[in-house]
Amino acid sequence: MKVYLVGAGPGDPGLFTLKGKRVLERADTVIYDRLAPESLLEYTRQGAEILYAGKQGGRHTLSQDEINALLIRKAREGRVVVRLKGGDPFLFGRGGEEAEAVVAAGIPFEVVPGVSSALAGPAYAGIPLTHRALASCVSFVAGHEDPGRPGSRLDWKALAAGGGTLVFFMGMKNLPEISGRLIAAGLAPSTPAALVHRGTTSAHRSLAGTIGELPRLAAERGFAAPSLVIVGEVALLRGKLRWFENKPLLGRGIVVTRSAEQSGKAARLLEEEGARVIRFPAIAIRSLADSPPVRDRLDNLEKYRWLLFTSANAVRCFWEALRARGLDSRSLGRGTRVAAVGPATAEALRERGIHADFTPAAANAREVAEGLVDLCGPSLAGMPILLPRARQAGNALPDILAARGALLDILPVYETVPAASPALETRELLEAGEVDCILFTSAATVANFLDQIPAEVLRGQPGTKLACIGPLTAEALAGAGLTCHIQPSRPTIAHLVRQVAEFFV
Repeated sequence: MKVYLVGAGPGDPGLFTLKGKRVLERADTVIYDRLAPESLLEYTRQGAEILYAGKQGGRHTLSQDEINALLIRKAREGRVVVRLKGGDPFLFGRGGEEAEAVVAAGIPFEVVPGVSSALAGPAYAGIPLTHRALASCVSFVAGHEDPGRPGSRLDWKALAAGGGTLVFFMGMKNLPEISGRLIAAGLAPSTPAALVHRGTTSAHRSLAGTIGELPRLAAERGFAAPSLVIVGEVALLRGKLRWFENKPLLGRGIVVTRSAEQSGKAARLLEEEGARVIRFPAIAIRSLADSPPVRDRLDNLEKYRWLLFTSANAVRCFWEALRARGLDSRSLGRGTRVAAVGPATAEALRERGIHADFTPAAANAREVAEGLVDLCGPSLAGMPILLPRARQAGNALPDILAARGALLDILPVYETVPAASPALETRELLEAGEVDCILFTSAATVANFLDQIPAEVLRGQPGTKLACIGPLTAEALAGAGLTCHIQPSRPTIAHLVRQVAEFFV
């Protein structure tokens, strides 16, 4: 029985703390806020209870008293409870109130601090809150309090005369009043000021001006909550130091169609370039590791002269099958050689202690086959070769090897099946013009995506660009009457993301 108050950070999942991750991984119940990145919930264990308690614009899923009561009730059930809060729990996060409630109930608790948006948002906008030449102190102020109400706890004269940096949370609704009260208290209207909206996220925006003109600029440029208001000389540095806004994919909506198990790397690389990643797992990978043909071949591996792997999925599922039989890499015959279709497949083999004997310059099945023909020459005739692959794979490689007399065993170790995807939500984003690019990583992702969102929908969105990892994927698009706009020279996720980023520069 324990409650953890965990800061989820400002929005960029990469700024979540290692301790927060460890706590989430063993939580029985997670109660999370609107500003906590939902991607962090991927760290929770299977079977954990996930509850939403977000608040927005005065609309509360649960009141604060109800949240306090929920924390206590779940903890008294003997659970490890994580209260996942945006930013830092103790900085305008009402974490203090929640801690008091659980202490009063006799429940042990811990606080895991988070990176506050007050620090991270300005940093991503290129605004240091302190600077030796400009500001030696900083004040964090709640901006949602009515500046004109009787009994206000804000000392506007002290804030105006402080000489440091002011950071207002939740101040957009009252921005004209904040500006007016600071100026009335003696702050020069020409004092530099800035706004940072959804700092560190793909929706990040900022603007700079003076405190006198900031309300007008905010209205003209459509700034809304959640935005930080920053007042002070340090705002002058935004034009020189802003770096996050130079990301090539900042604000771009990118759909990733890889399976849920494989989308992590692509999503991470895209987010590093500023993209808003929309996950649409068009396929799921179903292992066939326990099928009778797989068991039979694994018991006779020593007879094969070559193992040919045409995808990282094939490598993963083949080794799953080995483990299921109580085997490992030592089961490969001493004279067995291994080929990989491309660098991603070769890397998957290296992770399992196997260095590919052959990887073609161009990563496709035909190049593997023709490369083996060149390597083996006449001895290819009668040579036993095992090809672990997807059930639905094409025939280019088997046809070439069979024509040269190779004794090829095709072994399906996995199959791709349609996955449950957010088709309605993604289609709505497409039709609203919020999808800039869709990444396809196999012919199967193309087919299953178009089964859920028809090709005519894509043809009706000329602003949405289609990116393919390689020529076979591009051919699948062409077969549906669609154009591949982006294709890397090397068929890897890293090269695909780099090519997408260069396209949108």
